[in-house]
Amino acid sequence: MEPTIELAGLEVQLAKRKILDNLTCSLTGRTIGLLGPNGAGKSTLINTLLGFHKPSQGTARVLGEDIRTGLDRIRATVGFMPENDSFIANMTAVAFVRIMAELSGLPSEAALERAHEALYYVGLGEARYRKLGTYSLGMKQLAKLAQAIVHGPKLVILDEPTNGLDPPGRQRMIRMIREMKESSEVRLLICSHLLRDIEETCEEVLILKQGRIVHYSNLEEERKANLRFVELETHGEDNGFIEALEQLGCECAVAGERRLKMVLSEGIEIRDLYKLADARNIQLRRLNYRRDSLEDIFLKAMEVANGRL
Repeated sequence: MEPTIELAGLEVQLAKRKILDNLTCSLTGRTIGLLGPNGAGKSTLINTLLGFHKPSQGTARVLGEDIRTGLDRIRATVGFMPENDSFIANMTAVAFVRIMAELSGLPSEAALERAHEALYYVGLGEARYRKLGTYSLGMKQLAKLAQAIVHGPKLVILDEPTNGLDPPGRQRMIRMIREMKESSEVRLLICSHLLRDIEETCEEVLILKQGRIVHYSNLEEERKANLRFVELETHGEDNGFIEALEQLGCECAVAGERRLKMVLSEGIEIRDLYKLADARNIQLRRLNYRRDSLEDIFLKAMEVANGRL
């Protein structure tokens, strides 16, 4: 499958300050998460992909189109839901979405028809003739989503899509993102400071810090790799317990007095640990069978970046 986004030595300077520093990677997933602390360069990267900032070095490709030479084609095939509101308060939702559809290249009549469809899709069909200034925060988020998808883009960029939403509103937005992921060919790039949003919706994640890539992972592969991670707390003399575990093929690390961290080898189950401990007169006082969450992955990436920078 053609990569969704390719970064090739991408650098961006604003006011003579380097904001993005030599970004190189290829992102092929249907749903890609973009993470990083404030000031990491996430918004600058999005704006660069959309042509609002010019690279000082390197380049990027969006759906195969180079941002230096194919911006018109990129903008025709990409939908963008910005973080900040940019509405005309006295304009109705249907008029607003229609104008955005026309700006994306649709003829006027087709734009109006698609505006109605998009607003019904996001749940604003009954409120489509209301003025945007009367909308609640949640409704405004849905209106921004409607204008991002109205022209049938191949890639939709969502910048903080659940920002400020109450729990029911957040769940509704997450549900629509999942529906888009599962029921259509559209690809999604989701920028969020909420790790839970990314973990619930994305296949890949790119983590930035201070304008650099500090971690990339395929979340599905990462989860599988960490699925058999175990933490143990023991009591009693070792009696060759660790050595026996390693002979079974398990990777072990001492994490403190009588505490072990280990990755189970193929074919080894939890009951085998109890049998091995019983045979060596070792008590297992605590056993935590877990996998790394996106929070674990994110914090590790920040630790690595702090050590490097």
